[in-house]
Amino acid sequence: MLVNLSGVLKDAREGRYAVGLFNTTDTDMLEAVISAAEELESPVIIGTAEVLLPYGELKLIAPAMIAAAKRAKVPVVVHFDHGLTFGRCMEALDLGFSSIMFDGSLGSFRDNIAQTAEMVRLAHGRGATVEGEIGHVGEASGRDNENTDGYTRAADALEFAEKTGVDALAVAIGTAHGTYKTKPRLDFERLAGIREAVDVPLVLHGGSGLSDEDFRKAIAGGISKINIFTDLCAAGERAMRDGIGQKLSYLGIRENRVRYIKEAVEKKIRLFKGV
Repeated sequence: MLVNLSGVLKDAREGRYAVGLFNTTDTDMLEAVISAAEELESPVIIGTAEVLLPYGELKLIAPAMIAAAKRAKVPVVVHFDHGLTFGRCMEALDLGFSSIMFDGSLGSFRDNIAQTAEMVRLAHGRGATVEGEIGHVGEASGRDNENTDGYTRAADALEFAEKTGVDALAVAIGTAHGTYKTKPRLDFERLAGIREAVDVPLVLHGGSGLSDEDFRKAIAGGISKINIFTDLCAAGERAMRDGIGQKLSYLGIRENRVRYIKEAVEKKIRLFKGV
């Protein structure tokens, strides 16, 4: 069933687990994620991001995502991740996405508040939820573990949440997007301070590549939503290499991709739910 973030993350907070956001740029990934969620009887968040649109245009992938969510046996949020422009965010809403992340984290703090608050107004008017970001989660290739300038401060998180009315808040505590070159060091003390300051569900971006212990500590510290994409790509790449080595047909390799990605999603769902 198609839902927004509100009920899904409320249940996660109360149950002290996290719900995974798995970006699905094609129907192989889409089938794998929905199948895994249904098999484990777990809510799930599927999505795509503005930076991923060259690999799966919104008008092409959105109808499949929304149809899959509506016929799923579990709650499914269709989420537009890291929306950088109002135009693309509004396009996603027009196409039926039930949730939007407006990412104004590269702008000034005041501009981020003003723009995110306006997106909240527009999305809530359509029954959709909004995630914002305070601090900035960068790219793994450029992440300096000693540089905390872009990390989220609890006082800023509180002001941002109160002035925007976001339904979820992405925080920067040491993770990054992409493949880590060195082991990330998460600032769990900072996370505890943010959790104490704000009363909205917290989101961890850049989850691919973290250790199981990192995930467990993050969830115990108040994270309710975790974004995964790179790990799914890695599973798909392994499937293609193995399929070519096994001399499988094109469709055989496609089935390999769905199976490998599904296994990766199932592993994360179990971990996030502590089962």
